[in-house]
Amino acid sequence: MTAEFTGWHVLAEFGGVDTDLCDDVERLESALRESLIAAGVTICDVVHKKFEPQGVTVLALLSESHASIHTYPESGELFVDVFTCGSIGAGATKAVELLRDKLSPGEVRMKVVQRGHGAEQILEPVGDGLTRIWELHEVIVDTHTPYQHMVIARTDQGISLFSDDDRQSTEFSQLTYHEAMMVPAFVLAEKLDRVLIIGSGEGVASQMSVAAGATVVDHVDIDEREVELCAQHLPYGYTPQELAAAVRGEGPVRVHYADGWDFLAEARQAGTRYDVIVIDLPDERVEDAQHNRLYESEFLSRCKALLAPGGVLSAQAGCATMWRNETLKRSWGRFQEQFDTVVPYSSDEHEWTFLFGLNEKIDDPVRGMTDRLALLPYRPATIDARALERGAIEPYALRG
Repeated sequence: MTAEFTGWHVLAEFGGVDTDLCDDVERLESALRESLIAAGVTICDVVHKKFEPQGVTVLALLSESHASIHTYPESGELFVDVFTCGSIGAGATKAVELLRDKLSPGEVRMKVVQRGHGAEQILEPVGDGLTRIWELHEVIVDTHTPYQHMVIARTDQGISLFSDDDRQSTEFSQLTYHEAMMVPAFVLAEKLDRVLIIGSGEGVASQMSVAAGATVVDHVDIDEREVELCAQHLPYGYTPQELAAAVRGEGPVRVHYADGWDFLAEARQAGTRYDVIVIDLPDERVEDAQHNRLYESEFLSRCKALLAPGGVLSAQAGCATMWRNETLKRSWGRFQEQFDTVVPYSSDEHEWTFLFGLNEKIDDPVRGMTDRLALLPYRPATIDARALERGAIEPYALRG
């Protein structure tokens, strides 16, 4: 987007308007002119059209953009559209409010849309009929990789990463997210030497694993372009230099641009085992989606087969909130079928819930986790013993 202005576009519906007024082109044009002038906008021209047998359209051409009225006398409804930009800015809202006062409708519905430079938004679906709106102050990356629509932008939550309109991480909260996904696995695993991470393109999980004592971290991500852009533009995770070294296999982190499904098959054939395996992908969808297969039972079974004795599988499993917990319920059921020990952890960041599975039966896993936390080389900033105890209580909806 190259426009340097910010504009306000007001869409209004007036109901219960006098039927005669809805069909009176002179009164409507006069009301629109007076409202626009009082709001401080500049009228260039006004045209109108009277329809048969009834109905009126009035259109004003403004220096700042346009304004219009369209009426339906048979139902007493009147539709208003005012768009102003430049220094007048929110004059659109004022003009519609003044017009409302002149026409005295019985019902009013208004929607204000900010447009132009600095008005970009991402509408993140949260649940049926629920949307979270992210205001983007500066779009740094907006591209379609071979696998997803990727956006990196400055928001009030710092530099933030979005995939197909879902927020993946933000500068201000990413540590809370990544620690909730990694720290319980670190303290639940019998040992921490080899780690496999599938997804988590930012690279934070890989770096955290090394800080916790891992000597080998295999990081698998199918979307090479996304991983590279994250390293270039996010202030957390890999730097471009660190990523290049990891791709070359220099150091404890080794980046593999591959399908997780295929990588698991190759690792099993090679006899490789891991102390911690992490699945960190875009949310499982309630509807069908290609990446859903990496959440389902067969994929979990493949991961389970690669765990070393005492090893842990960690997975981002969805949200516990009642309006979007369907995928969490699915994940909980799969983990219960696959593993002898399952520990949940509910993050403080955006309602995320993570699940941790072990092949071995442990009677009181949380006690061991809290004991090991004090000995962990990595010192978490957002998790302590009490947080582990609280987070390990499964949501009520899962206890049926």
